[in-house]
Amino acid sequence: MELKSTQKKILIAGPCAIEDGMLTMELAFTLNRLAEKYNFDYIFKASFDKANRTSINSYRGLGMKRGLRILRNIKEAVGCKVITDIHEPWQAEPVAKVVDILQIPAFLCRQTDLLVAAAKTGKTVNIKKAQFLDGKNMINSIEKIKQSDNNNIMLTERGSMFGLGNLVVDFRQIIDMKEFGYPVIMDCTHSTQKPGSLGNKSGGERKYAVHMAKLANAIDVDGFFFEVHPDPDHALCDGPNMIQLDNFEDILKQICH
Repeated sequence: MELKSTQKKILIAGPCAIEDGMLTMELAFTLNRLAEKYNFDYIFKASFDKANRTSINSYRGLGMKRGLRILRNIKEAVGCKVITDIHEPWQAEPVAKVVDILQIPAFLCRQTDLLVAAAKTGKTVNIKKAQFLDGKNMINSIEKIKQSDNNNIMLTERGSMFGLGNLVVDFRQIIDMKEFGYPVIMDCTHSTQKPGSLGNKSGGERKYAVHMAKLANAIDVDGFFFEVHPDPDHALCDGPNMIQLDNFEDILKQICH
């Protein structure tokens, strides 16, 4: 995926995991409307399966069959592009039949078979930078996509591990990754996450998300990633770092051009 200087900023937004078809559809319509209002190129995000939850008892999603049906319905009804995670190589082909962009979770960004399978679909591949990698090291993940005959690539910064149960964002990583020539997205909500800090699930501090966005905007990031939910405190996944839907428009006002 290539960006031209006149192109809109990208906005990837949606709930962490698909909880309910109706709730997800209503959220997609609202987020798409806000993106149009503030001149963003909108991509709806939701996961049909969160295979990397802290606890085996944590909610993972509705599964591929039901999840892809909901994502297809959103794409057709709302008219927006759609992105979702894949965790295993065999998922790439069936998921690519529905979504516009395949997302590689941060912990899996070095998994060769997964990257190659995603690349071979011909779809844009969004690679989230691992919490343990320097931005310059993402060249190796990029090459795995390029050498699989796909140059449709996006990179996402989501913070680096800093001590126990905390993340820090080093904005030099965005500058370094932009030098590769592909769109770089700032994940404004996962970067406020506190992995495993609540024992059997991750915590987070959503109040910092808007500041992450503004700082990334200052160095001309190509887009923003937000997880948004009507009621984050009762969400089934990633609630502590998700943005309350009612507060999201105010954030967009602060980062739109």
